[in-house]
Amino acid sequence: LFIIIRIMRKRNDIQMLPTTSQLEPHRQIHAAAGAQTTGGLKGIIAGGITGGIEICITFPTEYVKTQLQLDEGGSRRGLPRQYTGPIDCVKKTVKSHGFFGLYRGLSVLLYGSIPKSAVRFGAFEEFKKHAVDEKGQLDTKMRLLCGLGAGLCEAIFAVTPMETVKVKFIHDQNMAKPAFRGFFHDVYNFFLCAGLRGCYQGLTATMLKQGSNQAIRFYVMETLKEQYRKYYNMKTNAPVPILITGIMGLLAGAASVFGNTPLDVVKTRMQSLEASKYKGTWDCAVKIMKYEGPKAFYKGTVPRLGRVCADVAITFMIYDKFIEAFNKFWPS
Repeated sequence: LFIIIRIMRKRNDIQMLPTTSQLEPHRQIHAAAGAQTTGGLKGIIAGGITGGIEICITFPTEYVKTQLQLDEGGSRRGLPRQYTGPIDCVKKTVKSHGFFGLYRGLSVLLYGSIPKSAVRFGAFEEFKKHAVDEKGQLDTKMRLLCGLGAGLCEAIFAVTPMETVKVKFIHDQNMAKPAFRGFFHDVYNFFLCAGLRGCYQGLTATMLKQGSNQAIRFYVMETLKEQYRKYYNMKTNAPVPILITGIMGLLAGAASVFGNTPLDVVKTRMQSLEASKYKGTWDCAVKIMKYEGPKAFYKGTVPRLGRVCADVAITFMIYDKFIEAFNKFWPS
């Protein structure tokens, strides 16, 4: 990615028009998270707090989404579905495990929020440093590549082990005799049994999912911001109203859901307690298509749509506010 970014940066420099008046229409705004921050410790803390708030609000939809994706029943298998839909999943979960059953696995995502945010924003800032033009700005292609790079980095260093443990926690609840009893006990037992290799089940699918996630979200979000600023004749990096930012976040989240839910389904299956029956990511995808049909690749779309749209909207709305507050009492 660094090589591609450098080559594209040089090509853009060669093709640049010579005058300021000619360059003005082609100026691009900064990419999302780092637009009004310098990254570093402030970005890590703000991202972690935002991620914690967001996941506490939206985790039940993540739980339902995961359960629906783990449900392998279908006409081609000849097995009945465990759940008929999101509402049925919620009803059965609450009946069997109580309301807080919908928060099974929450601790994994809470504990993983800060390192995930650190890797995402840190990687994005590093890629951006090599991609910006002499004005300190990113064009559309560079924004897409930087988002892709940030997603790949967070998939490798944070998301894959975190998601693997989370999926196993949720899947364990469906077993006749659940083996997991608490976060630290469960993580210890999981590492004892599976080792480091077990933590990286579904790495390929997770990299594809997170890379496409961030690429799509950064691209859609910043393109919408750019068009909004142009429409209202605003300055390049002028702040967008918070409610408008939230609406843009909803759209960016929806675009990423419809763009990569099939990858998310494969990732979930590869990280489940029954992942050993798949030879790899491709084999998992083939078996899903063979036994459950193409619609199975969009299992859990409705709850995931709700969770992701809320996730992206909340993140974009709150993140800059935290940075703004930090800057008032914590000067750079």
